[in-house]
Amino acid sequence: MEKIEVLKRALLFQGVNEEDLDHLLDCLQAETVDYQKGEFILHRGSPVRRMGLVLEGTAHIIKEDFWGNRVIIGQSAPGQLFAESYACLGSEPLTVSVLAATPAKVMFLDVGRLLLVCATACSFHTKVIQNLMMVLARRNVMLTQKVEHMAQKTTREKLLSYLSGEAQRAGSDAFFIPYNRQELADYLSVDRSAMSTELGKLQREGVLKFNKNKFQLFQMPERF
Repeated sequence: MEKIEVLKRALLFQGVNEEDLDHLLDCLQAETVDYQKGEFILHRGSPVRRMGLVLEGTAHIIKEDFWGNRVIIGQSAPGQLFAESYACLGSEPLTVSVLAATPAKVMFLDVGRLLLVCATACSFHTKVIQNLMMVLARRNVMLTQKVEHMAQKTTREKLLSYLSGEAQRAGSDAFFIPYNRQELADYLSVDRSAMSTELGKLQREGVLKFNKNKFQLFQMPERF
């Protein structure tokens, strides 16, 4: 997908005319950077003054402990932002890292220039600020949902909570998830082998079926 199409679909730029986008990107001092799969885009501990908007590929927001154990906090696909909260705070160092899960192209935008009153009184400036507030609100909802999954006691319960949420979000009992097996285990903070075992059990019990990252949920038998 071409850059202009990604930008037009991005929530941040909803309501902004295409002819205004170039001026807006100049105003926000947009800079585009390419990353290889597995390359760090942002490192934990670094101060951030620019938010990233994914143009191509996928970025994972991750948390690593002292021993290198990794948990996926969330992900950003084309048109989605990352590090927007830290960029708004300005001096707050990152407590997470951002990693290119695939080859990725990222556009960095200066949030400080967005939050200041535009010297040229751009008609779309207020609209973009409103859109950014919507992005922040949605991110908060997503993190709340993740906490709900993580609050479940067992790997099975975490899986069912997550998959139920994805089915509801898709509005269908058949849906795709954005993670492979290892990424899903990292997201739910469970052992991959134990998770795969539970998925196999759930499929044999008729609760769900799956093929790679496509899932379908069924009504649970009475004993559940």
